[in-house]
Amino acid sequence: MPVWTAESKGKFPMNITILTLGSRGDVQPYVALGVGLKAVGHNVTVCTGRNFESFITAHGLTYGFMDADFLQLMQDPATRKSLQGRGNPVKLMREVFDLLRRVLNDAWKAAQGSDAIIYHPKALAGYHIAEKLRIPAFVSAPVPLLTPTASFPSPLVPARMQLGPAFNRFSHAALLSMITLPYQRMINRWRRETLGLPPRRLFASERRINGQPVHVLYPFSRHVIPPPADWDEAVHVTGYWFLDDQAGWQPPQALLDFLDAGPAPVYIGFGSMSLNDPQATTHNVLAALEKTGQRGILATGWGGLSAADLPPNAFLLDAAPHDWLFPRMAAVVHHGGAGTTAAGLRAGLPTIICPFLGDQPFWGRRVHALGVGPAPIPQKRLNADNLAEAIRAATTDSAMRARAAALGERIRAEDGVGNAVAIVNRVVEAQQTRVR
Repeated sequence: MPVWTAESKGKFPMNITILTLGSRGDVQPYVALGVGLKAVGHNVTVCTGRNFESFITAHGLTYGFMDADFLQLMQDPATRKSLQGRGNPVKLMREVFDLLRRVLNDAWKAAQGSDAIIYHPKALAGYHIAEKLRIPAFVSAPVPLLTPTASFPSPLVPARMQLGPAFNRFSHAALLSMITLPYQRMINRWRRETLGLPPRRLFASERRINGQPVHVLYPFSRHVIPPPADWDEAVHVTGYWFLDDQAGWQPPQALLDFLDAGPAPVYIGFGSMSLNDPQATTHNVLAALEKTGQRGILATGWGGLSAADLPPNAFLLDAAPHDWLFPRMAAVVHHGGAGTTAAGLRAGLPTIICPFLGDQPFWGRRVHALGVGPAPIPQKRLNADNLAEAIRAATTDSAMRARAAALGERIRAEDGVGNAVAIVNRVVEAQQTRVR
């Protein structure tokens, strides 16, 4: 449970808008932060895709409408083909631009009357809205993409490109520019037509706004990624923003029966990622469990799989809160999403990451470097033999298991939400005092 300190308490209630975009993993940490901000008296609006409205309001927060179903776009077969280099990239970019134009306009409407903005960079509008409204801005991402450092390269750099401190610093700025460059023209047009602001120059930094720093909130543990010495005082590693959400949830009896019927199983799930060949992946997973003599819980979402297809040592799971499920596992196997990685590490479990894309390979490498999981297995290389080898290591290597348990204890001792709330209060109050 979060521990709200005296520093967390705001001196005045604020209207805070949180902007985020994406799948459940891109929304849930920001709802956790919103709950923390509300607990100390602030009014919090979370603006994101409309499929999360009930999730947000169930936690006592205000929903800000955003007509952008990013998850639906990512799950479209044509999108998956384009991401794999086999589809029509022009069509995909047109759909993405249409979505992002709606995101910009809806974010602007939701932010009216705000005293501060907290935004995920994928939402795009946060910096520009804060500039227009002349309010404090906080950018937040669950992966260290936003602040160059000589200590490690951008998390989007392939593992083989480890070329030293100078390259590390350059890679962050270069990849951020590459990500944002396609949207520069669209955003400048929106700035001019909607916000009445001048265009921003190419590759302009977003680390300062109206003469004040844009504070960076990184919701991960310093025990997982120690803050580099060359990050400035406006960069904060707060600890993870967990939302323990077991209220009203009851495990199905079949799940309890399976857990009671034998030793702790291995969790295997790939989140919102879509598999090219669900049947082949299922075959590899079941074969790996058989080779290692392990029981397994398989998350749904792979397509065409039913409980009748599984042997007695495997259980098909529709859904369960990670904070309830993972402590009952022997190890976790997943795609390497930031949120799922955090949940597995907090539970003190050895972690096997089978990444698809984006920052997932980075988390796989990080888990392996910490000694709390085997080397990552890219999805394209996943087979029964290498998965069995990784599961065998995760369930029998006593040193790995001890390191994972110790890391879990350190993570559980942190209060990431409380730390972030205190930072937001401190920064906004200081900037408000300067204005007054």
